[in-house]
Amino acid sequence: MAQMTEAHSPEPARRAFLKAAMLGGAAVMAGAAADLPAPDAPPGLWAQSYWAVKRRGDLEIRLAVYRKRASAPAPGQTPLPVLVFVHGSSPAALASFDLSVPGRDDYSMMNVFARAGYDVWTLDHEGYGRSTRTDGNSDIASGVADLVAATDLIAQETGQTTMHFLGESSGALRAAAFAMARPARIGRLVLTAFTYTGAGSPTLAKRGEQTEYYRTHNRRPRDRAMLESIFTRDHPGTTEPEVVKAFVEKEIVNGDSVPTGTYLDMTANLPIIDPARVLCPVLLVKGEYDGISTLEDLQAFFAKLPNGDRQLAVIAGAAHSVILSRSYKALHHVVEAFLTMPSSPAPA
Repeated sequence: MAQMTEAHSPEPARRAFLKAAMLGGAAVMAGAAADLPAPDAPPGLWAQSYWAVKRRGDLEIRLAVYRKRASAPAPGQTPLPVLVFVHGSSPAALASFDLSVPGRDDYSMMNVFARAGYDVWTLDHEGYGRSTRTDGNSDIASGVADLVAATDLIAQETGQTTMHFLGESSGALRAAAFAMARPARIGRLVLTAFTYTGAGSPTLAKRGEQTEYYRTHNRRPRDRAMLESIFTRDHPGTTEPEVVKAFVEKEIVNGDSVPTGTYLDMTANLPIIDPARVLCPVLLVKGEYDGISTLEDLQAFFAKLPNGDRQLAVIAGAAHSVILSRSYKALHHVVEAFLTMPSSPAPA
């Protein structure tokens, strides 16, 4: 497995990564997208969809952006706090954060946090979901450029230039990299199933056997069996069978392949996040049985965060997918508590 610890990570490579992220392209602003279905809105919630456009050279890449809140925005209203969800390597946004399970809509984090008073947003990254499929591999730096485009749009629509973020797995890497590249846009940052150096991860060790494939291919197969394995590879039984079924059915319509970029970054290029440059308050969350996010790796990252407003939570009974685990309500609890944490007074 090709891994680098922070001590062996060359600073020029990190600077190159940050430069690529900073130069990732601007959004072309658009209103509500008539040709993009809005997320389902249960009673008491309002939903809308948008296109943000990312430029790379002469190429315009349309990014599908989704929004939920308690009611439609109206002129003169006090803006709601904005919360942005960032998806991981294999599923797109809506299967991750807006999953409908028969008889249950509280598996949708978009629903839960819209009801809690947030203006909730998420997006399909380049090559995922309904966003433009390109010949790129949608790596972490590309994901930062996606978030620049999406947050330009969000700021235009909400008037809010500071936003809270929650990223899962490689989405946590995207969100943390965005926090380095655009610190003024970050309020509070939640990183679930995050990995720092990858040290001690059996899942990444196994995945690393395919690193050369990820270097030479920009997409990888992603069938039903692969999607189901997300919930069984670490500790079977941590997610309810009906949730797994609903997740697979919602995501498989997006096709049988996804980009390789985040897999390559996680097997060959870690660490790509410098904790000393993540200046905002941070909550790290891992599932008890997560095979990627190890406690030792998170503790090493946690110790180097410069902001004293930081927390680390382990969710009992969960594996890599904390969001869709049987322990999902515990995740909602720790995230809500963190996002509503009162500001600490300055030292006397």
